[in-house]
Amino acid sequence: MTDGETGKVFRLAYVPGVTPAKWVNIWTERTPDIPITLTSAPASEVVGLLRDGGADAAFVRLPVDRDGLSVIPLYVETTVVVVPKDHAVAAADEVTTADLADDEVFQPLDDTIEWPARPGLPAFTHPATTADAIQLVASGTGLLLVPQSLARLHHRRDLTYRPVTDAPQSQIALAWPADATTDLVEDFIGIVRGRTVNSSRGRNPAAPRADKPSQKPAQNGSPRRTARPTRRGKGRRPR
Repeated sequence: MTDGETGKVFRLAYVPGVTPAKWVNIWTERTPDIPITLTSAPASEVVGLLRDGGADAAFVRLPVDRDGLSVIPLYVETTVVVVPKDHAVAAADEVTTADLADDEVFQPLDDTIEWPARPGLPAFTHPATTADAIQLVASGTGLLLVPQSLARLHHRRDLTYRPVTDAPQSQIALAWPADATTDLVEDFIGIVRGRTVNSSRGRNPAAPRADKPSQKPAQNGSPRRTARPTRRGKGRRPR
């Protein structure tokens, strides 16, 4: 940590469904002098938060407008269909979009999955949020397709979900303003990428120290070995 980083706070934003606890815990262990603050932001607002200087970095749900941002894709989530527990889909281990052809499927305004063609039948309304859509699914008026983490986030006892094997998937990424790649941001990138505490984080690493003196090559090109002195045993003297 440099003197200029003393007293700073690292501000991390994240979209619903992302659980940043494991990375935050590592940060706290490695950088105890610099607190980390968390802000949950809707997927539609998190990029604006970064551009307005409200966060140093953020976990976003792709795709996003990358203008002025550095983005590192991290992992892809399975898409699932959320249904009432007494729905026919609940009896299957997994389904395809064709299995939903006769069902009404909600498309909330905060949906981030890119659909070449929406599965199922258009629902009677477009809910403002995924949370609103979950409430409508519970009322038995339609189904909902979301990344698995959002299905877990909005879990209800009267609902369940199943993987949709041929549905587009959502991807989580780490993003930050390209012109604000500070040492603290580099530190957090290292944590997310699984670098150890002793890694260089892309900075100039120190020259490796030799643990043993190098051997001088002999004239024939092979290392010269020093002959070890032999000890004369105490055997009988030859006759």
